[in-house]
Amino acid sequence: MTEVTSLTPETPSETEVLSAEKLAEAKAYNRREFQCDLLDRAVDLTYLSLAAFVFALPLDGWLKTFGIFQSMSARVVALFVVVTLGHVIVSLPLSFYSGHLLEHQYGLSRQSARNWFGRYLKRHSLTLILGSLTTLGLYWIIWTTGPIWWLVAAGAYFVLSIVLGQLAPVLILPLFYKIEKFDDVDLNERFAKLTSGTGLSIEGVYRMGMSEETAKANAMLAGLGATRRVILGDTLVDGFSADEVDVIFAHEVGHHVHRHVTKLILSGLAYSLIGFLVCDLMLRSWVTHVDGQLVYRQLPVYTVPFLALVTTLFFMFVEPIQNAISRHFERQADTYALKATELFGAYRSAFTKLAEINKADPDPHPWEVFLFHSHPPIRERIALADRLAKD
Repeated sequence: MTEVTSLTPETPSETEVLSAEKLAEAKAYNRREFQCDLLDRAVDLTYLSLAAFVFALPLDGWLKTFGIFQSMSARVVALFVVVTLGHVIVSLPLSFYSGHLLEHQYGLSRQSARNWFGRYLKRHSLTLILGSLTTLGLYWIIWTTGPIWWLVAAGAYFVLSIVLGQLAPVLILPLFYKIEKFDDVDLNERFAKLTSGTGLSIEGVYRMGMSEETAKANAMLAGLGATRRVILGDTLVDGFSADEVDVIFAHEVGHHVHRHVTKLILSGLAYSLIGFLVCDLMLRSWVTHVDGQLVYRQLPVYTVPFLALVTTLFFMFVEPIQNAISRHFERQADTYALKATELFGAYRSAFTKLAEINKADPDPHPWEVFLFHSHPPIRERIALADRLAKD
């Protein structure tokens, strides 16, 4: 767990990042968001446990009574769809509160309830389509390869992550945001200077229309290979100075310089190997308990929600590890941006604005950081800039 830097003359206090009033509002917002995250996890685990241990067997038996679902492949898809739709319905009240009501209460959302529901349906429709295909693919791997399925599945997951990494900025993101290529000559020239000598080849710099839905600002380096691009939220481009945008862009360049995308893909392969092996061990235990033995080529369909429960538990367990690695990468990218641009004041003002706009708690509770945060606290990031400025 990352230790929060103690307050020293070199470390800005919270009130130097936000005014007392804004700080109180940010802490209140983040406290509620943290409570929603914890409650969401409790809902997920409770629902999946009931689906796996109470409803899966009778539901699988009921589906068998229909001719179309005599096929195990058809039942896998049907059971996945039913369990997923049930989860969408059960989690809807909390999702609406945390994603719409809470955001409006603190002036962060500009979405109407109708638009929020439309996006909610679109997101889960995509989940149903991709999830059905990947779940069916996973069961085909298990039925075909037997005891070594977890090795094959990890390899397939690795390939899939690369494919989705390439497709996300060109096919998936545009489903949710209007994304346009920048034709600003000055901006493109500044970014070209920042990437010079880094070996970073980007397809272009894009503007993402976030302002219609939210007041929050964001930026990202997205895509792989020919689809690699920098995407800047319009809320960031329109609300930040040229120097502030430059230092944020340089941060994204820092991720490339330190090969963070490659490292994350490789670490994902390691996680998937361990995760699928854990799934295999748990499947053996559960199916043997229910049926007396496990025959891989006839792995029962009722295991669909059980697999979902095991993978959810596994990723909840490894998420703090992934977050710790991500925070380390973010510090490296911050350090690169500060040293490459020497825009220490712009960096400080940019993150102060981000704290204000996003209502980010500059110094959240360590447990919250440990469990959920993929980025270091803003107070820690500003302290880094102050230290480097003095070196």
